[in-house]
Amino acid sequence: MAKYLVIVESPAKVKTIKKFLGTNYEVTASNGHVRDLPKSTMGIDIEHDYEPKYITIRGKGEKLAELRKLVKKADKVYLATDPDREGEAISWHLSIALKLDQSKMKRITFNEITKNAVKDSLKHPREIDMNLVDAQQARRVLDRMVGYSISPLLWEKVKRGLSAGRVQSVALRMICDREAEIDAFIPEEYWTLDVVLNVEGEKKPLVAKFYGTEDGKKGISSKAELDEVMESSKREEYQVVEIKKGTREKKVPLPFTTSTLQQEASKTLNFSTQKTMRIAQQLYEGVDIKGRGTIGIISYLRTDSTRISEEAAAMAKSYIEENFGSEYLAEKGKEKKNIGKIQDAHEAIRPTDITLHPVNVKDQLTRDQFRLYQLIWKRFTASQMNSARYSTTSLKIKAGRYLFTAAASKLSFEGFMSVYKSDEDDKSEGSAIVGKIKEDSRLTFEAFEEKQHFTQPPAHFTEAALVKALEEQGIGRPSTYAPTITTIIQRRYVAKEEKNLYVTELGEAVNNIMKTAFPVIVDSNFTANMESLLDKVEEGRVEWKTIIRNFYPDLDLAVKHAEEELEKIEIKDEESDVQCEECGRMMVIKYGPHGKFLACPGFPECHNTKPYLEKIGVSCPKCGKEIVIRKTKKGRRYYGCEDNPDCDFMSWQKPSAEKCPECGGYMLEKGNKLVCADENCGYVKNCKKSQRIQ
Repeated sequence: MAKYLVIVESPAKVKTIKKFLGTNYEVTASNGHVRDLPKSTMGIDIEHDYEPKYITIRGKGEKLAELRKLVKKADKVYLATDPDREGEAISWHLSIALKLDQSKMKRITFNEITKNAVKDSLKHPREIDMNLVDAQQARRVLDRMVGYSISPLLWEKVKRGLSAGRVQSVALRMICDREAEIDAFIPEEYWTLDVVLNVEGEKKPLVAKFYGTEDGKKGISSKAELDEVMESSKREEYQVVEIKKGTREKKVPLPFTTSTLQQEASKTLNFSTQKTMRIAQQLYEGVDIKGRGTIGIISYLRTDSTRISEEAAAMAKSYIEENFGSEYLAEKGKEKKNIGKIQDAHEAIRPTDITLHPVNVKDQLTRDQFRLYQLIWKRFTASQMNSARYSTTSLKIKAGRYLFTAAASKLSFEGFMSVYKSDEDDKSEGSAIVGKIKEDSRLTFEAFEEKQHFTQPPAHFTEAALVKALEEQGIGRPSTYAPTITTIIQRRYVAKEEKNLYVTELGEAVNNIMKTAFPVIVDSNFTANMESLLDKVEEGRVEWKTIIRNFYPDLDLAVKHAEEELEKIEIKDEESDVQCEECGRMMVIKYGPHGKFLACPGFPECHNTKPYLEKIGVSCPKCGKEIVIRKTKKGRRYYGCEDNPDCDFMSWQKPSAEKCPECGGYMLEKGNKLVCADENCGYVKNCKKSQRIQ
């Protein structure tokens, strides 16, 4: 008969942990949360100091009954849920739902699911940390207040099924703001100029880049400037005026946090944030390894710390010395410190056993598990190694009053790059000829290589870039990034095409309402400050209800004000000029999951619907027919000809009815300017918003 009961969150951990602990221990799972706020109401007693009204989650009654039977038989109960705020809260809810005797209940945590870590946790049991619980409660209550106060307004004003969230609304605004930046961006012309020089005694020529003058770096912004530089430099003698030789270090990468793992997995493996977290969870909870059974092969996956334990560092030191040599081992004193607020109870994400090389376990993992484990293993191993070193040479070459530069670098010591490098990490950069140049080398002009460029708008957000931006601005925490992005995509506020995120018509409507009625909620500084307050709750410096007491009255006032103000912008079914071919009624414009569509007002007698092609009052520059607003399959808006597919005109920016006075081509609306669609023309006209096509 088992004397001890260990309750974990996930059933996937049960078998692994049971094997580590033996017959005196019964191991079972709660299957996540057992209590939560009710779905049907806000579940917070505003009148009685914002007390949450927790209920047993539907379907968890049987699980709790089963757990109660096991608790009765046990001499001691260990709550072993995940080592974070959410896990602490689950343990607290279990202690209440199971009416656990405090004298026989203990909380244990482990950062990795290995025999040593699990057994060691039993030697250091503790009480439930109520600061952690309160930080989770505060987040849950805040999110519930925002969601349940604002979402009904969106149902009423736009359509049912929409939602607002404290973090998701800020993420949506960030994407909308980036789209507005891109739409308003006006390209500017610039040129690059290389000079090809013959070097006496060398077969290969030297290519140097235009730098500027002795007064400093100078750009070339027009063809006229370029011609002036070329004409002046062509007649001059080219002389080497400076040679600098040196060394450059490529710094060792830090081990992964949740955020950096999501970013790197997106960039190198093309994983979504959701997929990265799902596979990392599998690697953490345990996989079957030949000769070892089921073990967790990475440490806990939700962390914003880059710290590693002394044991992990010692294990890495031994492995690197044995397999690479002591010169590859990181020098002491070069360890990087964590910046800002971190959940430093956790380590960085790392392999639980560095000797478990990815190649040796490849056959026991799925393809995706192997690729993610290999990424984590390589990054951690590299983080404990020495920097890579390059030998560098840079030249300054004078031609009259202008300067040209050339540079090259050669890898002199691979260091961590013997394990972990990206496609950009070449062993050498620049031409080898640079290293052979001396101050008295004779250089003769051969040719110029000029190229016209245009400045590029900011890049669209990818999942990885959005996670990075959220983290940099202090919005959300490791556990929130993936669900936040997943929510705004599932709600069709944002469309994901290839890797890029684009706002949809629906997303624009929701964002505009949020900015108008709830500017504080979608303010990134406010949200970041709220995260900081939650951290102070965790540290025991702020009482959690203080945050709620300060927040709710303002939210309630804003909701009441919005209910009155937003009456003015209520979206009603607008009658179109299209007749229903089935019953003869004039069709109306409705909102659906993908935006606007035409529907017969005779529903339910008539079920006729069709796509709504909104005309913008501009003729197609290719065929003269009307330009309409269209959408990609995923909801991204663009402008195309109504005669598609016979006419293939399309534009991501809104075309204007006004023609370019310089070249006669069509113009595009970009913010408060009209810009010629032909970059080579470059005509720009300022216009007032009242002049723009609405």
